Amino acid sequence: MDFSIEKWVKQYTAAVREAFGDRVWFVGLQGSWGREEATFCSDIDMVLILDAVTYRDLQEYRQLLETLPFCEKICGFVSGRKELQRWDKSDLFWLCNDTVPIAGSLEDLLQKIGRSHVLQAVKTGVCSVYHGCMHNAVHERSVSVLHSLYKTAAFAMRGFVFLDNGIFIKKQKDLLCYLAPEDREIITWRQQGNIAADLFDTSSAMLLQWASRWIQKD
Repeated sequence: MDFSIEKWVKQYTAAVREAFGDRVWFVGLQGSWGREEATFCSDIDMVLILDAVTYRDLQEYRQLLETLPFCEKICGFVSGRKELQRWDKSDLFWLCNDTVPIAGSLEDLLQKIGRSHVLQAVKTGVCSVYHGCMHNAVHERSVSVLHSLYKTAAFAMRGFVFLDNGIFIKKQKDLLCYLAPEDREIITWRQQGNIAADLFDTSSAMLLQWASRWIQKD
């Protein structure tokens, strides 16, 4: 089935503007569609920022989404403007840099993000990978969880590159040339496709060692 993300996003934007009018402060596309790495099976991650958000707004938004094509694929982030302006800046680093603006701009939020916030964002990501590997290896033994942890590691590496070079690389294929060999190994291992069940322990050990090494860095 033919699918144009550009046409779909225009339809989405028109629908939220009709529903919320000039209360719409920002609309953006993030995730794999925003990075141009999506497949037809990928979720459509939309960011919607209103002047303020009530629970009634969320109910209206949900009803609106159900009228759109491929509504089962829609997910994303909704917030009020004032809340977002006071959001944790380490979290904003990912949101702002991984979001393609469709209407409005997040530039004023980006200007408030300093190096210390980026460092915190990266450290939080790596620590979550470390903890996730430990928990998954002992309790869940889930290949899908391991895939998710590899994805989190790839995001953390975007932060490493930003700290070293001042640029945010969205596409994994463009990220490799900036990374050290031990970091490239994590990316290429993930890019090979699904991690086979018989490689669960090998893949987990590799990722755990990677996270441990980064946490202990000065």
